[in-house]
Amino acid sequence: MFFDPAGALSELRDFLDSGGNVLYAIMIATFFLWALIVERFFYIVSTMPGARRRGQEEWARVTNHKSWGAHQIRAGLISRYRQGLESNLDTIAALVALAPLLGLLGTVTGMIEVFDTLSFLGSANARAMAAGVSKATLPTMAGMTAALSGLFFSELLRRRAEREVQTFADSLELR
Repeated sequence: MFFDPAGALSELRDFLDSGGNVLYAIMIATFFLWALIVERFFYIVSTMPGARRRGQEEWARVTNHKSWGAHQIRAGLISRYRQGLESNLDTIAALVALAPLLGLLGTVTGMIEVFDTLSFLGSANARAMAAGVSKATLPTMAGMTAALSGLFFSELLRRRAEREVQTFADSLELR
């Protein structure tokens, strides 16, 4: 069995159309969420070790580690390292929180479509209401799925950043 990109794209388009316009917004938000998550993991693997080494080398050049100025330099190094690690974590958390809200918006717009169909055709036509029900349930499911998948990795990245900053701060010894 081979992967058919055209068929997959057609299936995706059908899914998005059955969920209404809000599903497109959820897809875009989820794309940005995962792009930021991948970027953070790439930063941890590729850039962070060099930043840690440069900070430790700069601290090693400080001669008097007991002075007030040395303590300020150390605090600045730790702060700069923390900034690099925690960059985009708040945006990731905001996108995780936004996904279920977009799903709820899809639920509301789908239910409005159901009520519009009811008022126009009456309650006897179940097929006409099915599209609205689909537009009410699919965005909710998609928003919750995006939020749950992003929540795990968001927390994983936040804990990793805290642990790395503490390890870096511990490596800058006060002699």
